[in-house]
Amino acid sequence: MSSDSPIGVFDSGVGGLTVAREIMRQIPNETIIYFGDTARVPYGNKSKETIIKYSRQIIRFLIDKGVKAIVIACNTATAFAREEMSAEFDIPIIGVVRPGANAAAAATRNQRVGVIGTEGTINSHIYNEFLNMTNPDIKVFGKACPLFVNLVEEGMTDDPVTDAMIKRYISELVNDDIDTLILGCTHYPLLRHAIERFVGPDITLVNPAYETARSLKEVLLASDLMCKNPPAVPKHEFYVSDGADKFKTLANTILPCDVRDAILEVLNE
Repeated sequence: MSSDSPIGVFDSGVGGLTVAREIMRQIPNETIIYFGDTARVPYGNKSKETIIKYSRQIIRFLIDKGVKAIVIACNTATAFAREEMSAEFDIPIIGVVRPGANAAAAATRNQRVGVIGTEGTINSHIYNEFLNMTNPDIKVFGKACPLFVNLVEEGMTDDPVTDAMIKRYISELVNDDIDTLILGCTHYPLLRHAIERFVGPDITLVNPAYETARSLKEVLLASDLMCKNPPAVPKHEFYVSDGADKFKTLANTILPCDVRDAILEVLNE
């Protein structure tokens, strides 16, 4: 692979665009090929076997596009599939969990960390594992927030219904006296301002998307894969498995670039 090849990023839908946004900000010379599996969103209520199958299909598609590294911009897919995919494919594959866990371990003052995510991510206990590897004294409080993904996909990031669901899901974590909260799904940073309004200034929010872009940069530097001949303007590509027009509209509210096209791509089963 060439250092000037693109980076592959994938997610179940638009949430992974928060990771793509951070990559564009932190490593602006890199080009991204993004795949949003919008026909099969959400991933959080699906089995491990299904998530592995979906991840394998998407990674093969991205490798066929010539990417030099892959970011699994989905907490559920990271929890269920990253380890197996890294063993199966000879390409750097970065997930979103470890960078977020490391940031939360560094941020907490009282060693009480909350994690919100999909049912799959929370039930996998993967954040507990990485947090306790860093600091065994950290107590982790997880809460599945299954409706958040649908609210984001429907563009309801600033809506009374969303505010009500934030209160319903997160109240018990606030009552558990957490001082740090991991946004453990890449859709959730799009609700950051609403969550901040509810939890207040004493709880630090950790955005794994930001930390994942930092981790990707470190991997590219260590592997001598940083782009050496960047184009004047990177030509990012966006693929989806359904709802291309809706995706393009949401993407243009999230990304710092102009998304002119989202290409429909149906993957082989």
